[in-house]
Amino acid sequence: MEPQRNTNATLVDLLDRVLDKGLVIHADLIVSVAGIPLIGVNLRAALAGMETMLKYGVMQAWDEKSRAWEREHRKKAIPSLVEGEEIVLKMYGSYYYSKGIYAAWKPGYFYLTDKRLILHRQDFDEITFQIPLEEIKALIIKEEEHFVKEKQKQVLYLLDKQGRVHRLSAVETNRLKDAIEQKIKDMGFYLEENPVLPEVEDEQIAGSLMEEERVVHRGKKVWYLVPAEGIQQEPWRPGHLYLTNKRLCWWYDFEKKLVFDVSIDRIINAISDIRKVSGLDSKKERVLDIIYGVNSTRKTASFAGKEIDEWAKVLKGVVSVRSAEFLSPEMETCPECGKEAPVKELLGKGCSYCNWVSPLRNSSQLPLVISH
Repeated sequence: MEPQRNTNATLVDLLDRVLDKGLVIHADLIVSVAGIPLIGVNLRAALAGMETMLKYGVMQAWDEKSRAWEREHRKKAIPSLVEGEEIVLKMYGSYYYSKGIYAAWKPGYFYLTDKRLILHRQDFDEITFQIPLEEIKALIIKEEEHFVKEKQKQVLYLLDKQGRVHRLSAVETNRLKDAIEQKIKDMGFYLEENPVLPEVEDEQIAGSLMEEERVVHRGKKVWYLVPAEGIQQEPWRPGHLYLTNKRLCWWYDFEKKLVFDVSIDRIINAISDIRKVSGLDSKKERVLDIIYGVNSTRKTASFAGKEIDEWAKVLKGVVSVRSAEFLSPEMETCPECGKEAPVKELLGKGCSYCNWVSPLRNSSQLPLVISH
C-alpha cells in the first residue's frame, strides 16, 4: 500500500480512521550521543477501537473481566429492595450521622420508594439511613449557615414518631421534601401541621450541664480563638456559645465537647470591636473579648461571628446584675436603656421602661428572646 497525502483530512477523520481500521506501529529507535549509541527502543504497538481489537482477538480476556466487574458493580449500585417495592425518586445527598463519638455528614444516594426512604452508600454497599414512610411525623426545612464565604445550605429535618430528629441534605432539598410528602399522602397518611423543631443544640450539651443548670441564651455558630498548645499557634474553631444560669460555655462541634467554660461570677467585662482576624478571612470581623478572673489573674477569651453585638449586650447585662448582687445598692441603672430603678425590681421583674429582663432571673419561664 502506497502512502497518500490528503490535505483535506481533519482530526476527526484521523480519529475515525484509527478507531475503525486501527493503527499498528513498528519502530526501532536508537538514541546516540556523539556517535555512541546509548539507548535502544523496540516498539510494537496497536491502536484501535475496542470493537476492532476484539474482532482481531486482541484483549478479549481483559474485556470479559472488565464487563464482569461492571455488571457486579451495577448490582451493588442499587440497595436491596423488598418484594414489590418500587423506586419513586433517586437523588444525591447526605445524612448527618451522630451515633457514639463519631459525627459527620455521610454522602450517598437517597432512594424514595413506595414504602420507605433510604440513604445508600454505593462504594460500601451500605444503607446508612432508612425509615418507613408511615413512621415520618413531620418535615421541616431550615437554612443553615456555613462559615465559607457566607454560604447557606438547606437542611431537611425529619421528625419520626419516636421523637427522634434526623438531619438530611440533598441536591434539591425542596424537591425531596415534596416527593416524600406526596408519597405519604398517597399512602393515606398525614404529616403534622406547623411542626416545631426541638432544640438540637440543647440536646448536644445536655450531658454536660450540671444539676439545676439550664440554658438561658444561645445563638448561631461563633468562632472561638483556642489557646495555643506547644508549637501549635492559636487557631480559630467553629462551635456554639451558650449562657446558662451558672456559666458561659463554648461547645466544639467537631469534638462534641465543651472546650471553654467560665462561671458567670468570674466574668469581669465583655468588650466588642471590629478588627482584622487572622485565619478567618482577609476582611475585618466583629470580635468579642470576654475578660474573666482566674486565681487573682485576668484572662481573655475571644469570639467572632455575626451575633457578637447581641452577645456583648447580654453579657454586659450579666456583669451589671452580678455587680448589683455583690454591691447591693438601693438603685441601679438598666443595662439596656440606662434608666435607674431599684435593684430588687430589676432583678425580679425587670426594667419597667424598656422591658429588659435579666438573663439570670430565677424563674422556670424566662421571657427571653432566644435566637437560633
